[in-house]
Amino acid sequence: MNFIAMDFETANYSPESACSLALVMVQQDKIVGEYYQLINPKMPFYSRNIQIHGIREEDVKDAPTFPEMWAEIAHLYQEHHLIAAHNAPFDNGVLRACLKKYELTVPKYLSIDTVKTSKKLFPTWDNHRLDNCCKNLNITLLHHHDALEDSRACAEILLKESQLFGPSALKPFAKVEN
Repeated sequence: MNFIAMDFETANYSPESACSLALVMVQQDKIVGEYYQLINPKMPFYSRNIQIHGIREEDVKDAPTFPEMWAEIAHLYQEHHLIAAHNAPFDNGVLRACLKKYELTVPKYLSIDTVKTSKKLFPTWDNHRLDNCCKNLNITLLHHHDALEDSRACAEILLKESQLFGPSALKPFAKVEN
């Protein structure tokens, strides 16, 4: 499989408040690259979000804004590229909200949600949260809510599902996002 696993963290409850992004690139069923960037959302940080991911306003004060970061990675989001996320509606929503906030073009790409795939492929599990999926599939997740750790875990979940059930079992879950 070839895909990119994506995970955002946000400064507050607004989807426009992306404060970090991680991407894990997979080619021919192997992780071949990683991208991690703190983002200055130019918005206040809520204490609840800080408790979850540990990123504070002072950590991002010199970080690029979303448009500066997007210029580096926009080429990865193309019509036939598959982008995976665990709870993809959240991450796709953050991407879309940030792009619209800065009046940037929202790309068309294929999206797959490993929450949905795991619910269908492993229906007997207690829940399908990222940490539980990792535990059940023997995938290491040391720092949950660190965007890079979560992206790696998402990539490993999709790879494991592909190994166990075949890529054709996953195709129905891919949908066009735009």
